[in-house]
Amino acid sequence: MSEKPQAPRGTYDVLPEDDAGRRAVEAAARSILGGAGYRRIETPIFEHTELFARGVGASTDIVQKEMYTFKDAGDRSLTLRPEGTAPVMRSYHEHGMHKLPQPAKLWYLGPFFRQEKPQAGRYREFWQVGIEAIGSSDPAVDAEAITLLHALATELGVTGVRLRLASLGTPETRAEYRELLVAHLRAHEDQLSEEVRARIDLNPLRAFDADHPGTREVMRAAPLLIDHLTDEDREHFAEVRARLDAAEIAYEIDPTLVRGIDYYTRTLFELTSDALGAQSGVGGGGRYDRLAETLGLPDTPGIGWAAGVERLLLAGDHRPHPEPVCDLYVAGTDVAAFTLTAEARRAGLNVQLELAGRSRKGQLKQADRSGARYVAIFGDEGINLKDMESGEQETVAADAVVARVLRGRHLS
Repeated sequence: MSEKPQAPRGTYDVLPEDDAGRRAVEAAARSILGGAGYRRIETPIFEHTELFARGVGASTDIVQKEMYTFKDAGDRSLTLRPEGTAPVMRSYHEHGMHKLPQPAKLWYLGPFFRQEKPQAGRYREFWQVGIEAIGSSDPAVDAEAITLLHALATELGVTGVRLRLASLGTPETRAEYRELLVAHLRAHEDQLSEEVRARIDLNPLRAFDADHPGTREVMRAAPLLIDHLTDEDREHFAEVRARLDAAEIAYEIDPTLVRGIDYYTRTLFELTSDALGAQSGVGGGGRYDRLAETLGLPDTPGIGWAAGVERLLLAGDHRPHPEPVCDLYVAGTDVAAFTLTAEARRAGLNVQLELAGRSRKGQLKQADRSGARYVAIFGDEGINLKDMESGEQETVAADAVVARVLRGRHLS
């Protein structure tokens, strides 16, 4: 006997009882981000693979191990989007947003895909809410982006929040620092994990993320990028921190903070929650002033972040919006019932229709479960309209039901 069909490992179904929380995330994002002048953008679920190979970085785990890539009927390589920044940057240039007042402030909400090991709050198909502010290198843009992430987490009741902050400088600064770090790792190669040893030349900064005890011991004495920043980069970082201080946003400087994407420059940040345990990341991001150039586009500065919707809900005490009120339950499925339902909905009432062939008793029970204020029961002499709050019932002409329900809703 074949097994029952199930969702693929690392994916999940969003059930009706999950909807309120997810709507709360969207409502908070729309209010906070929209209120700050960000406008919503949606990019395609799949893009040309080259966009991510060039933008995210060929040496990253995302490109090497985690992307869902396939060939279409035209033998073109396509990839389910693993992140949102490169697609938004593509869209920014493709649709001439550089002609708008800068920075272009955009926010998004949607599904993303990575072949990661599934665990609590981390899935292979996951949703993210994020922002991109493209077209300005002002440190005030960095500070505002960080405050918006903090505000969203606060609004959704995320507990145990910690904000970590760092600066990656410029690619030129990183290239010089990289030589120092590689030399340090080579000098202690016998203490490193096999994975870190294999990636010393490819992506040495990822050694800071290692859980391997020997590697962690080596990294305690490793040179730090923040000690090798240029004066200009240090000044930019100081300006960002000054604005966060002014906004009374608490943070800690973490010189070991790295992210698994190559396009980041200068400001880097991550928001974590103690409520999530070991996998504590809620959201994060940074500045990416060289991303457009990497993609073969005109030089364009930018900064952004993304937060996992599932992680916001796991770590937060969200306040879901109430379910829509049922103004009228129509106990019937014949033409007359459909006529009344259509008329009531055109008048702006929330109407549910009996669709299961229940008995009169069953209809009233279902109306009560639906939270209906009124029930319309079709009889020989007209429509019996029952007020579910008072229990009173009256016979009303078919063409007067909607007006009666509207009057009752207004008075309640």
